[in-house]
Amino acid sequence: MNSDNPQELDDELIFADEEKGYDRSPLLVKERNQEVWEVLIVDDEKQVHQVTKMVLNDFIFDGKKLEFHSAFSATEAKELIEAHPNAALILLDVVMESEHAGLELIKYLRKEMKNQSIRIILRTGQPGQAPEKSVIMDYDINDYKEKTELTTQKLFTTVVSALRSFRDIKVIEKSRNGLEEIIKSAPTLFELQSMKKFASGVLTQLISIVNANENAVHCSFAVTKEEEDIYILAASGDYAQTGEQRARDVVPRDVFEFIEQAFQTKISIYSSCHMTIYFRSKMGMENVIYINGFQTLSEWERYLVEIYCANVSVAFENIYLNLELENTQKEIIYTMGEITETRSKETGHHVKRVAEYSRLLALKYGLSEQEAEVIRLASPMHDVGKVGIPDAILNKPGPLTDEEFEVIKSHAGLGYEMLKHSNKQVLNAAATIAQQHHEKYDGSGYPHGLKGEIIHIYGRITAVADVFDALCSDRVYKKAWDLDRVLDFLLSQKARHFDPVLVDLFLTHLDEFLVIKEKYT
Repeated sequence: MNSDNPQELDDELIFADEEKGYDRSPLLVKERNQEVWEVLIVDDEKQVHQVTKMVLNDFIFDGKKLEFHSAFSATEAKELIEAHPNAALILLDVVMESEHAGLELIKYLRKEMKNQSIRIILRTGQPGQAPEKSVIMDYDINDYKEKTELTTQKLFTTVVSALRSFRDIKVIEKSRNGLEEIIKSAPTLFELQSMKKFASGVLTQLISIVNANENAVHCSFAVTKEEEDIYILAASGDYAQTGEQRARDVVPRDVFEFIEQAFQTKISIYSSCHMTIYFRSKMGMENVIYINGFQTLSEWERYLVEIYCANVSVAFENIYLNLELENTQKEIIYTMGEITETRSKETGHHVKRVAEYSRLLALKYGLSEQEAEVIRLASPMHDVGKVGIPDAILNKPGPLTDEEFEVIKSHAGLGYEMLKHSNKQVLNAAATIAQQHHEKYDGSGYPHGLKGEIIHIYGRITAVADVFDALCSDRVYKKAWDLDRVLDFLLSQKARHFDPVLVDLFLTHLDEFLVIKEKYT
């Protein structure tokens, strides 16, 4: 750089002597992790980059150092910004490849990239080209400095102020994201997956409250018939997993020991860099949340965390109660189906197999997970009307007379009459299945002789599942058929008894149906 040129001299970044006794150590804290503040320097003068890096070389704010990235024109800066979307701060010159290159870059950042988080400090050696008053009013910047006025201390103070603002904006964003997760879960609050979403939202909120990193886990203590263990309800960062996982299989051993200790002692554990929060509902449901990577919490912050968890435990209790109610209803439906099968002396797991066959076939047909689950829950009640059939007819080992068969056929209507009065989705579906699972695709079935797609898809699906399982099983009036004979029958009844599309899907994916058959032998 030629310092004899007055124009270039005005554009230099000059750091004046500081007053003696200036000490910035109170603002410095011990580095808590490897995270950094990304700072973009955009200036066409190499010396500006060098001096800025030299002055801020030992800068640490909130436990994190600075990581610098340089661009020497607005064009280069656009690529740099796209490569570092999480940058906290940009130190920006105005005059570079054009007189207003820096100002155009500001518009690009705020309007095109929609980046409202990054803090913009405008530094200019030619204030006449971009007067402070008009720039502050017309452009979304956070500070304006003439390069000749910037001392080491002023630059340091400016950067601290900008980073503090950026940090607080990110905390607000995380808090908003957590609230959005909770709000999204509200419409389906009583479904298992929504409970996981709710837990995920809670975790996001707590991370933002304590300004921690994203490695966090929410665990619950579960007792099953086989074992009792600690399971992950929600997790983020390095601990994030898909599906239900045991905590001991996911988190590091030292982290699991803290979680286990909290469950055993039933108290929260706080340290300088992590916390293990224990909370328990009135019904005795236990939860532990582990979060690390933050500065020591004040008593007030701890109080806020405890209050937050106490309120959250009430919400979890309501969700657990509704899940318990839903699971009880499912058990009742299965029990009603099994009572029917027991009464007709059809032993084994007929209703379970029909339920699982129906769910799988529904998915293969293209129905949603939600609808497939409805069919799985409703199909066990397909023969519930048999409770109204006399034992002598229901369990007759020989052929039925025409009159007896008419009595047997009445079970479809009886089942429908039993179930039709409910306004619950599963029982509504069960009523339809009970009434239509003996209808045939060609219209020759009963009770109403419905034909083709006029028969509800739930009835068509259950018909295939029920007949397949009935033919593969021993009954009072027959022995089980071998598999080849059953498959030949399905093919022979394609477009006659059964929906041809469903028969093709069943045979195409036969291996998956046979897995279910073996599982519930």
